[in-house]
Amino acid sequence: MLLRAAVPEDAEALARLGRESFCTAFAHLYRAEDLEAFLQQAYSVEAVAGEIADPAITHRLAQGAEGGPLTGFIKVKQPSGYEDYSDAANPLGLGQLYCDPAHTGKGIGALLMDWALAEARARGCDAIQLSVFAENFGAQRFYQRYGFAKIADIGFWVGEQRDDEFLYELRL
Repeated sequence: MLLRAAVPEDAEALARLGRESFCTAFAHLYRAEDLEAFLQQAYSVEAVAGEIADPAITHRLAQGAEGGPLTGFIKVKQPSGYEDYSDAANPLGLGQLYCDPAHTGKGIGALLMDWALAEARARGCDAIQLSVFAENFGAQRFYQRYGFAKIADIGFWVGEQRDDEFLYELRL
């Protein structure tokens, strides 16, 4: 498995993987118009290309060793966007950690999380913060294995629908 930085040419594949991963896990929760509005905002090729170009956002991609299709990605942001919920001085925000649904359970998430932890330490961050859907128990267990703990209840908007989320933090 190869981990590499995203480049502008990855925008289409990254947008597709983000949409597919999100929809596989959560599409059943939303009205069609709310889901489409969110997907356009978060996973259009233009939105993803804008994030790749943004110096505050870093995408790390997982790909087969032979340069095959993307199998997962993680997105980190600095500043995190959750600074008001914590007294951490320099937190890194983990925005998304997604795997191709066909590759879930193969260690890709752990590989990407290990990269994020090393990246946060290399940047001198004192915490990593992330939000997780209140009913995504598998993801919560995954983050808890790394030492993340809930620090706040927050909301996450998909179109006009507000989801209950937990804000997790890991102190470094």
